[in-house]
Parts: sequence; structure tokens; C-alpha cells
Amino acid sequence: MLQEILFKLPGNSLSTIIFGIFGLLIGSFLNVVIHRLPKMMQHEVENFVAHETGKELPHTSPYNLMVPRSACPHCGHQIGALENIPVVSYLAIRGKCRGCQAAISIRYPLVELATGLLTAGFIWHFGSGVAGLSAVVFGFILIALTMIDADTQLLPDDLTLSLMWLGLLVNINGTFTSLSSAVIGAAAGYLALWSIYWVFKLITGKEGMGYGDFKLLAALGAWMGWSMLPVIILLSSIVGAVVGLAMIGLAKLGKDTPLPFGPYLAGAGLIALVWGPELSQRYLGYL
Repeated sequence: MLQEILFKLPGNSLSTIIFGIFGLLIGSFLNVVIHRLPKMMQHEVENFVAHETGKELPHTSPYNLMVPRSACPHCGHQIGALENIPVVSYLAIRGKCRGCQAAISIRYPLVELATGLLTAGFIWHFGSGVAGLSAVVFGFILIALTMIDADTQLLPDDLTLSLMWLGLLVNINGTFTSLSSAVIGAAAGYLALWSIYWVFKLITGKEGMGYGDFKLLAALGAWMGWSMLPVIILLSSIVGAVVGLAMIGLAKLGKDTPLPFGPYLAGAGLIALVWGPELSQRYLGYL
């Protein structure tokens, strides 16, 4: 029955479903990246400091995206294959560890679901060719960056710089913009936030954002070209301001509490990749 339904679907619909399922699986891996990459960076720094000072290395056991196996942080119960099926496993075990019954954050299935839906949406919009597959990878990296920045207020160079170079490579044949526009977009994106950073710091004596934000906007410029930068900055600023004011109003953070800007840049980048040209024309029309 399922086979008959699938073969009756239009080609684009079938591709969307298949890639959506693939996105769910990648979402499970992204949860590992989000959790472990900041810790891997911390381990590297601590080992470097220990090596330079002649102290005993604090981390000698392998710790990367592959090892050790995923386990419950409360009881050490190792996650089996049947407990690692995206979304389904979380529902089957009712959001609790099978070993100690400790609650598992709902964020894990939400990341998997978001990745699956985003993947399906990009394939539906761009197709399953170079543009669609490139957009899917773009979405994967931005989801990881969003969650890492929300957790740690860090945007790892391993992800931001990889995203920038991928954008330049993808646009060698003008997939989303011309190569010259992509190169200018990368440079202009970095310099735009770098300039804002220093003006703000000179006026207030405070740091308004981190260098990771510069690199992320440079990466978005590399993917979509310099002409999309005003739209991306405008969208991210509006959303960031609204969310920040809402959280202050709900007393969830103080006026001086730092708010990560990366998630808003990432969200604006996802919107701009799909609807950027239309938004840009309307923006210029209003001006």
C-alpha cells in the first residue's frame, strides 16, 4: 500500500519525502555536534594550556563526534540503536532515560524535526539538484550554529569558516549569485559588523557582539552575495530586538544580559536564501 502511494506521487513530492527523512537522521547527528563541539574546543584549550605550563594533560581519552558512544549524563546508560531513531524513539520512551527514568530534553526531537522539515522545504523549493543539495547543507550548518550559540554564545570557526568557503565554492558557477558578488559579499559581511562592533565599543566601552558574528555574516554574504546583506542585517536586527524586548518584559533576562546574535543572523539567512530577491526588491522599493 505504501509503495503504491509513493510511486503515484509526483517526482518532486517523492524527493521531498525521501530527503525529509534523511534530514531527520542528520538532525540526530546535529544533536551530537551541538553537544560535543563546544566541549571538544574546551578540551583542546585545556590540553594546550596544560602542555604549555608543563602540567598533566586533563583530557587524555578520545572525545570527538564519534567516540565515546552517546550515554545518559545521569546514569551512564548507553543509547542503543532502537533508542536513537529520530523523534520516534523519544515518543516511544516517553522522553525518559530507560536506565534511570531521568527526563530527556524535548530539544533533541525538536532539532531532529526542524532539520527534517527544513531539508524537505529546501528540496521542495530548489529541487534535488546542486542548488537544493547545497541549500540543505547550508541549513544543516546554520541549525548547528544556532543551537551552539544559544547554549554557549560561541560560533565555532570550524563551522562559520567552513560555511563561508562552501558558499564561495557553490557560487563558482553562479548557483545563488555570481562569484564576484559572493567574494564581495564575504568581505562586506565581515567588515559591516566589524565596523559596527568598533563604533559601539568606542561609544559605550562595551563589546556589542563577538567575532563569530562577523564570520557568520561573511559566510551568508558568500552564499547570497553583497546585495542580500542589507536584508539579512535588517531581518536579524528586527527579530533580535523583538525577542530581546519580549524576554526583558517577561523578566527572563536583565537589560545588561548578553543576547546571542548568531541565531537571528542564521534565521535571517535561511529566509533570505529562499525569499531574499523578493524581500530585497520590496525593501528598495520602500526606500
